[in-house]
Amino acid sequence: TERDATSWSKSKLREVLVGLVVEGEAGRCEISDLKHVEGEASCNSRKGKLIFFYEWNLRLSWRGTVKESGEKHKGSVEIPNLSEENEVDDTEINVSKKKGEGDALKDLMRTEGTTKVREALRDYLKALKTEFTLGMILPTKAAAGQEPGAEPSENTVHNSVSPQPLEVVGVKIPTVKILMCEIFSSPVDELYRIFTTKELVQKFSKCPAVIEAEKGGKLQMFDGCVSGEYAELVKSSYFTLYYTLKMRGGGEEHYATVALNFKAMAAQTELQLECQGVPVPDEDSTRHCWKQQHFEEIHTLLQRSKEVE
Repeated sequence: TERDATSWSKSKLREVLVGLVVEGEAGRCEISDLKHVEGEASCNSRKGKLIFFYEWNLRLSWRGTVKESGEKHKGSVEIPNLSEENEVDDTEINVSKKKGEGDALKDLMRTEGTTKVREALRDYLKALKTEFTLGMILPTKAAAGQEPGAEPSENTVHNSVSPQPLEVVGVKIPTVKILMCEIFSSPVDELYRIFTTKELVQKFSKCPAVIEAEKGGKLQMFDGCVSGEYAELVKSSYFTLYYTLKMRGGGEEHYATVALNFKAMAAQTELQLECQGVPVPDEDSTRHCWKQQHFEEIHTLLQRSKEVE
């Protein structure tokens, strides 16, 4: 099986890099933006092992303030080739600054800044190999071709990957990726709350729900027909939800991965859904659930709220 990690990676790279602060005798600098991100990432399951492919060209913006004078300066950090072919410590990182004085800040970014950027890149790769792989269908105990009792390889998935261990079954079933997009007449933060607040989820689902909207928290809706676990919640200049859903395919239980990206559009919000690992026989019913039981009911809830106002 293969899973595309490109969209997830772009959000994760922004999360771990933007906002990094570097302080020293010269002053204070901060990574202010991820200006350019080009590349791709994926994860393959082969013979009981996970194999990762990624290749990124990144350009970051930084801004800083000189400690003594209070002068402000800006610059950029370029990472031309972050890939599995090179260790993070060997990855090229170039720091530059706009014309003018303030070279002390540039030196600070070249030394302490580069160190912090490498740490953030390691955090991304660690998350790629843990958070993103939740639900990948792999054999447990002894990996394929591995003798029982042998030491597991570094690519073997362990149940401890999840905050609360998930049982991963050793059966391969055909799955599909579902992509959907819906526009809501709601500000982005309001729509995000509808998906992460127990009372609001119960309003649109018309059923009791368990919503523990935090990393590792439980998710249960529609009288237990939908259940899973939150893998990551991102709430900054953009909003993203990642969670796993327990599903059954071929009579066996496994986990699908859901990514909800909330994109602000003036007074509206575009919701981009990516659901990976859905068993082929469940594709139509899964689409129906999102369209009828989520999207349409949320439209109705938003309309009623406006009428009350």
